[in-house]
Amino acid sequence: MSWADKQTQIRSHAMYWGYLLLKLAAAALVSGSLLWFMNLFWLPRTPFLHLNRYQFIFDLGYTTLAGLWFLLSYGLCYLVFWDQRYRCRTCLRRLLMPVETGSWSHMLRLGRPQMEYICPFGHGTLNIEELQITGSVPPGWKEHGDIWSELFAAPAGKDEDR
Repeated sequence: MSWADKQTQIRSHAMYWGYLLLKLAAAALVSGSLLWFMNLFWLPRTPFLHLNRYQFIFDLGYTTLAGLWFLLSYGLCYLVFWDQRYRCRTCLRRLLMPVETGSWSHMLRLGRPQMEYICPFGHGTLNIEELQITGSVPPGWKEHGDIWSELFAAPAGKDEDR
């Protein structure tokens, strides 16, 4: 592997994880803004990104809103990681075209059931186990070469005279 290939691979990994950090920061900003807006309506004023501990247990309305805020914040964090899982590791686009592969009835011939997603630009495929019996199986990302250069390459060994 040449140095240029390593640089592009490092840059794509940095983009992938940087995009995750950017989405987490956006979710934290939304969550913090909602908490700040919620704290505007109750006295005494609290510092930024803190629950009002004087109202939290003693006021049912505030406690309910704080619980809903927590669930919303947790849901945002879950959606960030769920969305990142189904993104291309190279171009960060959403993976498309889910295809079911494998079969339980023909497992020896076709393998275990999986869902396979592909990048719309052909950078790679993501295989996710349909049923995880033996524990948590991480999804398998298989990177493809430049499929467009192979597709549009000049045919080798043919006469150019025809």
